[in-house]
Amino acid sequence: EVQLQASGGGLVQPGGSLRLSCEASGFTFSTSPMTWVRQASGKDVEWVSYISSRGGSTRYASFAQGRFTVSRDNTKNTLYLQMSNLRPEDTAVYYCAKEGTRGQGTLVTVSS
Repeated sequence: EVQLQASGGGLVQPGGSLRLSCEASGFTFSTSPMTWVRQASGKDVEWVSYISSRGGSTRYASFAQGRFTVSRDNTKNTLYLQMSNLRPEDTAVYYCAKEGTRGQGTLVTVSS
């Protein structure tokens, strides 16, 4: 059973930074491309970022480009999302996902 547990969210001021983590289990993490998605209250799920299985290829939504960095540690079965220069519109629940399967998310609130 695929299990994905995101953590690291919280309240941050505009312009601040956060690092999200996602611990994965129940599948072979090291051979699985992964994505981050987010969902703001009352809105559809929005794709944020992609990383290939070994981390050699990454892609970002336009709003994340230059501010967010996705990475992974296959020895720890963990995915990361470093977010900087956060904006109020980044407020959402963030999830890591494997082939469309989302785990438990972590809430990021950007507010002064």
